[in-house]
Amino acid sequence: MLGSHLRRLRERAGVSRTDAGWAIRASESKISRLELGRVGFKERDVEDLLSLYGVSEARERDRLLELAREANNRGWWHRYGDVTPDWFDAYLGLEAAAELIRTYEIQFVPGLLQTAEYARAVARLTGVSRGDEEIERVVALRTRRQRVLDREPPLKLWAVVEEAVLHRPIGGADVLRRQLNALRDAVHRPNVTLQIIPIGGPGHAATGGAFSLLRFPQRDLPDIVYLEHLTSALYLDKRDDVETYTHALDLLASTSPPPQQTDAHLAALVDRLTH
Repeated sequence: MLGSHLRRLRERAGVSRTDAGWAIRASESKISRLELGRVGFKERDVEDLLSLYGVSEARERDRLLELAREANNRGWWHRYGDVTPDWFDAYLGLEAAAELIRTYEIQFVPGLLQTAEYARAVARLTGVSRGDEEIERVVALRTRRQRVLDREPPLKLWAVVEEAVLHRPIGGADVLRRQLNALRDAVHRPNVTLQIIPIGGPGHAATGGAFSLLRFPQRDLPDIVYLEHLTSALYLDKRDDVETYTHALDLLASTSPPPQQTDAHLAALVDRLTH
């Protein structure tokens, strides 16, 4: 949000990124990274930029400097830095700040809806060798992340999941059955929407794999599309990219069975596992 403010102030003042970089003894690329929120903020740099952009009103300067201090605070998730890759830290911060997450999943139950034992089984699937203590740290992180669904106001989660995910016995049949029952509980929460794409469906436009779309309460922040790979992730915020993925999610939601049918579908899957 601070980066977006600084970009608008610079553009309003007619200052180039090169001149802004010169003012804080930095490069044009440093200004670009600051405006995208990809590097930390020094209060002195923010003060100098505000002066360059003609922001002289004390209250406005104080508000933006306070944003700079908040932006530099380390989030709770940094305590789990020993079990998360650097490229995932950015997502954890975005997830904590979001008001709505729409996600499409093809491999696993969405992380925010996983039971601890399901998350434990998923953690054991990775190609990285992990000891029991490290796996428990991964599970603790996953459980801690789920608090966003209980905060005030709660995160709104809208997930569209391929039915094959719900047949895959990760951790064994008992773990899967308990996970399915947990999903049945979750879909009765007012802030959780879950749709299941049937295995026998005709196909759809989201052919590129799983992705998530995050929306934030601050209107200064653009929606962000998150695409996770095996060793890295992409964060897309260009309007054309976001609109493409939003359209894909809209198509998935409109062509999948409605959320009102999800509980019955899950109950049938549980019954199948039980018998």
